Amino acid sequence: MNKKILIVEDDQIVANIYRNKFSLEGFEVEVANNGVTGLNLVQTFQPDAVILDLMLPQMTGVEFMKRIRSQDGFQKLPVIVFSNTYLTNMVQEAWKAGATKCLSKANCTPKQVIEVLKTTLNINGAFGMGTVAPKSTSQTGAEKAPAPARSSNGNGAAAPPAPSPAMASDAEFQAELLKTFAQNLPPTLHTMRAQLQSLIKAENEAARLKYLQELYRRIHALTGNAAVVGLAQLAHIADALEALLKELFEKPKSVNASSLRTVASTIDFLGLLFERGLNSKQDLCDANILIVDDEAISVRAISHSLQKARLKSQSVQDPSAAIDLLDKNVYDLVFLDIDMPGMNGFELCAKLRTMPTHKKTPVVFVTSLNDFDSRANSTMSGGNDFIAKPFLFMELAVKALVHVLRSRLAPPRPAAA
Repeated sequence: MNKKILIVEDDQIVANIYRNKFSLEGFEVEVANNGVTGLNLVQTFQPDAVILDLMLPQMTGVEFMKRIRSQDGFQKLPVIVFSNTYLTNMVQEAWKAGATKCLSKANCTPKQVIEVLKTTLNINGAFGMGTVAPKSTSQTGAEKAPAPARSSNGNGAAAPPAPSPAMASDAEFQAELLKTFAQNLPPTLHTMRAQLQSLIKAENEAARLKYLQELYRRIHALTGNAAVVGLAQLAHIADALEALLKELFEKPKSVNASSLRTVASTIDFLGLLFERGLNSKQDLCDANILIVDDEAISVRAISHSLQKARLKSQSVQDPSAAIDLLDKNVYDLVFLDIDMPGMNGFELCAKLRTMPTHKKTPVVFVTSLNDFDSRANSTMSGGNDFIAKPFLFMELAVKALVHVLRSRLAPPRPAAA
């Protein structure tokens, strides 16, 4: 008897891809697009394992697990959770609620998920690959072939065509998925920009929350889709932006000119990264970042933000010592305080720009000064961006990721002396 898998995922494109891949592996598959439907299917479908997205409409994945773990017969049902890499608190809640495995949605391909699923179910080898896939029922219970027709994901994007057993390889299927993703990305980004403009123009908090939630759902879907088609860096950025939008939704008073500017620039960069960074295999974890700030608390806050983005950094309090470091090392990104003893951040940035190695190195000013003159001086001295204190950790993390990746897309710089 084939093993039965329940996928609880609200993005139709992602759900269809996983249903097709699991079906071709010989699993019997059902899909629920929200937590409430998923709970009902657990009772009626009696799955051997559940693939669960944490961010669902009507009921979160954490609440879903709490409910099924409280029911007789489902305390040990394997539940493999899809999470946002940056939502560590929610991932911890998922573990406490009884998750069997927690996977990062931005970093996992369908093939990797299948391997985890087989290991969890103690299945050795592909017992169904190349065989005729079993029939799968829809959410309403009607019989349906496992290869669904093209459908919408609710956002106007067409679902990718179902794979045929006649396909020569996974590579062909992956290429087809990438083609579909490429077709859908421009209108998706256009819609995101329109939603952001509506958010900026919103006249009250209720309207802002509505547009934030809509924008968040779009980014949430984009994160999963980018991971499925193998665009790891695009998924990485979208994953971080998704976490920032969630935090803004939960803390609406943090919606300000700085955070909105970060969201806007990141959405624009997603399109640029897709156009120019498809073949980039560089690991962001090896990025080298310098923090120059004479306030210990500020340095800790910046370092913590960078750690959330899995970026390493070193810090120095003395601007003169920073010049020595910059002269001897290549950095992917520099964070500068403005008000420092002996030499302010604007002066340090101007000196930095005279060094061959750092003519194009991204520089972000982190400052409590948020007036027009400070903004103008940051640009005139050669700065690329600035963020005002106090800042959201996730906002700085998103900025850092964007600037590091943008730097990686530029031509190689000369080595340090």
